[in-house]
Amino acid sequence: MNIADYLLEAGEDNRPALIVNRVTFTYRQVREASARVAAELIAAGVQPTDRVGIFGNNSLFWLASYLATLKLGAIAVPFATVLTAEAIGDMQAFMRCKVMCAEQRVYRRFAGAFAETQPVIFDDVLAGPGAQVWPAGDATDLQADAALMLTSGTTARPRAVRITHRNIQANTDSIIEYLALNEDERMGVILPFYYCFGTSLLHTHLRAGGTLVVSNQFVYPETTLDLMEATACTGFAGVPSTYQTLLRNSTFPRRELKSLRKVQQAGGKLQTVLIQELIAAVKHGEVYVMYGQTEATARLSYLPPQLLSSKLGSIGRGIPQVTLRVIGEDGNPVKPGDVGEIYAQGDNISPGYLDEPEVNAQKFVDGVLHTGDLATVDDDGFIFVVDRKADFIKSYGYRVSSQQVEGCIVEMPDVVAAAVIGEPDLVRGEAIAAFVVLRADATTTPYDIIAHCAERLPNYMTPRDVTVIDRLPINAHGKVVKNELRKLIAEPA
Repeated sequence: MNIADYLLEAGEDNRPALIVNRVTFTYRQVREASARVAAELIAAGVQPTDRVGIFGNNSLFWLASYLATLKLGAIAVPFATVLTAEAIGDMQAFMRCKVMCAEQRVYRRFAGAFAETQPVIFDDVLAGPGAQVWPAGDATDLQADAALMLTSGTTARPRAVRITHRNIQANTDSIIEYLALNEDERMGVILPFYYCFGTSLLHTHLRAGGTLVVSNQFVYPETTLDLMEATACTGFAGVPSTYQTLLRNSTFPRRELKSLRKVQQAGGKLQTVLIQELIAAVKHGEVYVMYGQTEATARLSYLPPQLLSSKLGSIGRGIPQVTLRVIGEDGNPVKPGDVGEIYAQGDNISPGYLDEPEVNAQKFVDGVLHTGDLATVDDDGFIFVVDRKADFIKSYGYRVSSQQVEGCIVEMPDVVAAAVIGEPDLVRGEAIAAFVVLRADATTTPYDIIAHCAERLPNYMTPRDVTVIDRLPINAHGKVVKNELRKLIAEPA
């Protein structure tokens, strides 16, 4: 089966597939829009394995461009809309897309970033004449690349992860199984489709025959919450920064949201105090804490909701068809309480980064992904992430988990978000520097935060400096960019 047909197989023609700006599009309309874009791609000379850039906000056109690209056996290259023009130009030069599918009003802001000779298909083609019959597609070569997804890492240039058709199918099937998704799902979507977490919502809810309810306005969280109420969303997904805002800077904890049954959290560690607040806020549903990476298509593990109380802070164990191990420096699985690196294996694991053979040889070893995340396990085999390798701080000779210090800081009700890094210090080796975002009406001071940490943490884990800022720097995927915080420290006062 063609992978695009696989995603649309369960969607009955007259059922709602997508709601954008409160306009509903049925599965029939999605197929017709995808056929229209596919005809334009064919007219532009797109062949299997050609790269097709997709540039715009979550919309019918984005979805149609993605499905049409997969249908033709070409490779989808989603572009983030929050990058600088320079970064987008560099990305396009690296990706060498044969055609761009672009939303006009977004493209106009960055038109100078693209080569004048770059062919572009704009979203107005959906209003024009042309083919609207979803054609029969050739069977997909499951080993072939389907998409090139950018990581949210800290390298100078984001890496392009090769995602195959098999990767998409395997991860989609696994997620649907453990979340028990069906055609009655109405998924509230604030995550961009160009981010692997957002793409996974698209994959899973189309495959289940459900509905995606899009909000492109999370800068105003109350608008998103109003939309979720009005459309009776049964699901919602977000990264830590999403829930930090919802729980401590919105009316979310006080809303009933009676239809909300499944809440997903991934994209980084949400501190345990916030998980507890999230459980209390989701009054009629369940919270799924998950773990994943772009290199794994999306998901790698989940913690069943019924275990949140007994395994609080754990990312759970591998999802169906995925094996996770925590491996020590000696190459063997760690004993409970010891620290090692998470290794992952399954059909959802990418074959590697585009054009980076040396990095691939270290990161992807005989089909096993070396995640770069350090963790421990308990006696039952449940995994607890300690920190990213790159984010450990060496203070007074001790290895300090930045996430543990951040967790202590966000225990304070006035704190919306916190990020911790190390800065050079002659005595400590590295001193702990914390950056925090406070509620608008907060009375907490940096001295209060240091005192709070000093009461609960050893001296070597207590921040030396606390800086209050309006917002933490985040990347296109909503993750904190700690390199930007390091630059703030390096700048003269």
